[in-house]
Amino acid sequence: MTDLIVREVREEDAEELWRIRRIAFGGPREPEPRPGGNPYWPPEGFRGWWGLVAELDGRPAGFLRSRDYRQFFGGRPVPMGGLASVAVDPYARGRGVASALLDRALAGLREAGQVISALYPSAPPLYRGRGWEQTGVYERMILPLDLLATLPKPTAHRTIRPARPADLPALHDRYLAFASTVDGMLDRATAAFQLDEILELDIVDLVPGVDGIRGYLTAERPEGERLIVYDLIADDVDTAGKLLRSLASWAGVLADVSLRVVDPAVRDLLLSQPVLHDVRNHPWMLRVVDLPAAVAARGWPLTALMRPLSVDLEVIDEHAPWQAGRHRIVFDGDAVFCEPGGSGAVRLHTRALGPWYAGSADSAMLRRAGLLEGDLKAAALLDALTGAPHPVRMADSF
Repeated sequence: MTDLIVREVREEDAEELWRIRRIAFGGPREPEPRPGGNPYWPPEGFRGWWGLVAELDGRPAGFLRSRDYRQFFGGRPVPMGGLASVAVDPYARGRGVASALLDRALAGLREAGQVISALYPSAPPLYRGRGWEQTGVYERMILPLDLLATLPKPTAHRTIRPARPADLPALHDRYLAFASTVDGMLDRATAAFQLDEILELDIVDLVPGVDGIRGYLTAERPEGERLIVYDLIADDVDTAGKLLRSLASWAGVLADVSLRVVDPAVRDLLLSQPVLHDVRNHPWMLRVVDLPAAVAARGWPLTALMRPLSVDLEVIDEHAPWQAGRHRIVFDGDAVFCEPGGSGAVRLHTRALGPWYAGSADSAMLRRAGLLEGDLKAAALLDALTGAPHPVRMADSF
């Protein structure tokens, strides 16, 4: 008989957890030396995250962490737990370790006020079994640099200069102004982020404006023949064109650029894409942890054009029983909220909640996937609330 327990992580677990994560995901056998501190433990301690350890027969056999994030939906940042580093020692796989960690994590997410949770799945069936579902993408385009040189020259004068430490607040303000318009983006304003780390990148260039900055570009020049672009944020077409053309200056030295795509305007409306081009998607999954709290936290901008409505739901969620059962989603002409009760006219599996909440899937898609049943006319009101279906994107991996 084996004894499996799940508990909070402690600093004394650090070396064993390093070994488990290294075997699962690869990396150096030993961390870099850190005089005066535990080299296996992050120097920031628990800042911006909490973690769980699974012990099997008294020995650490698995680990996960939840990062403290906020994710934009409907223009408002929603508290989100970013699950990462989910790893199980090879000898313990197939013995329920990962499932036990996720079950305990769901309660921990709720206790931490992280009303939704996102993750990048290495084993989608595991996470689907606990209610996460594919919702959005982290996307990169690989473009030849000479293609960028064909972009039209800006019609308005724009200049570029390197960013300085004093520019960090303005850079973040410009990022937030953009990110708040894209469902799925993080606000990068929690303890899990250190804004000054952006200045460690090889390239941090900005386009100044009268009131703050118009846009900026961050990138790294690693070994090899490819430039890696992280943020390309622009407030207008001339700023975007100036930043994109600055990338073209690398032609002849490098072959291509890996451009992180978060703004469809840049990808679809500005770039002269070849018929065939390389797009690399890294899908991520979302789960609603506390439905009433998540509904209250989200923005609902489309209700400005709507009359009051209500939709009766029955949620099937065996792993988060606090939100299982009947609910009513109500727009009373002022706010959207979720209250207990109703007839259960629309039946939703917990896996449907993430794509519905984010607006990445409409009720017809969820029905075809076997995740929604019942009154389809009522379900269509859920689509109206989120504007589904539409793309949902994240620009940060974890």
